[in-house]
Amino acid sequence: MMVLRRAALAAALLSALAAALPAGPALAAGAALPGDAPAAPPCRTDPAVVPDAEQARLTDPRTAALIERGDLDAFVRRFPAALCTTRDAAGAEGLVRVWGEALFAAAVERAQGRRQGGDLAPGDDRPLYWARLAMTVGLARWQPGFPVDRDALRTAFEDASRGLTGNGFRGTPGVRRLFVSGFDPFGLDAELRRANPSGSAALRLNGRRITLADGTRAEVRAVVLPVRYGDFDRGIVERAYRPRMTPGPRAADQITSISQGYPGLFTLEEWAARARSADPYPDNARALSGGTREHPVVPAGVGPGAEFIRTSLPTGPMTAVQAPFPVRLNGTVTEIPAGETRPADRPDGPTPGSRAVAGGGGGYLSNEVAYRSNRLRLELSPGLPGGHLHTPVLTGLPADPAELTGPAFEENETAIADQVLAVLRHSADGPH
Repeated sequence: MMVLRRAALAAALLSALAAALPAGPALAAGAALPGDAPAAPPCRTDPAVVPDAEQARLTDPRTAALIERGDLDAFVRRFPAALCTTRDAAGAEGLVRVWGEALFAAAVERAQGRRQGGDLAPGDDRPLYWARLAMTVGLARWQPGFPVDRDALRTAFEDASRGLTGNGFRGTPGVRRLFVSGFDPFGLDAELRRANPSGSAALRLNGRRITLADGTRAEVRAVVLPVRYGDFDRGIVERAYRPRMTPGPRAADQITSISQGYPGLFTLEEWAARARSADPYPDNARALSGGTREHPVVPAGVGPGAEFIRTSLPTGPMTAVQAPFPVRLNGTVTEIPAGETRPADRPDGPTPGSRAVAGGGGGYLSNEVAYRSNRLRLELSPGLPGGHLHTPVLTGLPADPAELTGPAFEENETAIADQVLAVLRHSADGPH
């Protein structure tokens, strides 16, 4: 019942926002939203709260422009006042979940063409990323008149705004259930305007009914994960995937984690490795994993499992989709062979007794989501098809850093998302 109430509240909030935006991206004056009632004193904000490394990028005015041009600025503006309507910790947790679910729903509806507003391409994933981040600043600055667990509130908001809550399969008989995950943009210190086609694909696919290549009807549910080691350490992958793999009529029939990979091609990764080894490449919070190629580390919170886990997706049919980008099965791994101390690259998978260094997707979070989700799959539902798909690198940003989008960028993002769908449509064609 709590889930149903949250879903109803999120739908009401989203409807109120849509109704307040009949002629453009600015909210109509005086438009009422849940949480617009007078604040329960005392309630104040502290603008002196120091942002974290990821939030600090919001000082760049282009981030505010991406939020506004994606028609999500009303969420950012109204969230602080809504927080001030809460009167206890339980009410605060309920409110951040409602607003998070409504933010995710708004991004999904925009990506799928059901929500109009803003002049960015509908499938652009960047407005959701920057709006969510801006709202976490509002949450950090909020000074309620009662004690709260700020870490728990941040987690509740992040999970809701990424599709982890209020986003279950409908469980319709005869409809196959495909669960996918994408990622936030990353590498933002080098290029703030970057997007992530895996996140865009997740938004475009979430909740859709599609027809697979064999004629089977399928429902897709999707989440968008953060590019932060700390969130992985605290179990966000397991929170995302476990409910979708618990046996029952709403359990997934297949899982596929998706991330941005290599220039010019898709790769279906044959092996996921039980290691982090990406340093000195940082995450979005500028944190390092502590693992390198020479000295890999096992991530915190990973349950027992093999050094390498092999995909169980039908790789043959899925790699038959060769346009507009080629799709390759990637069997490469990096290991420390049994009895040795130095890493070695293997083009055809791991050797017996070796220690994991990197999977086909490297030693970063794309490999880790594949390992964590498939380790959980083997624990909960070993017969379930699962694996990882890397998209091509998204290119086409204009040379002028003040220009946030352009025809080539938008065409490439759409082409990648469309081919993700085409590859997934062949995922029920048979064993690998």
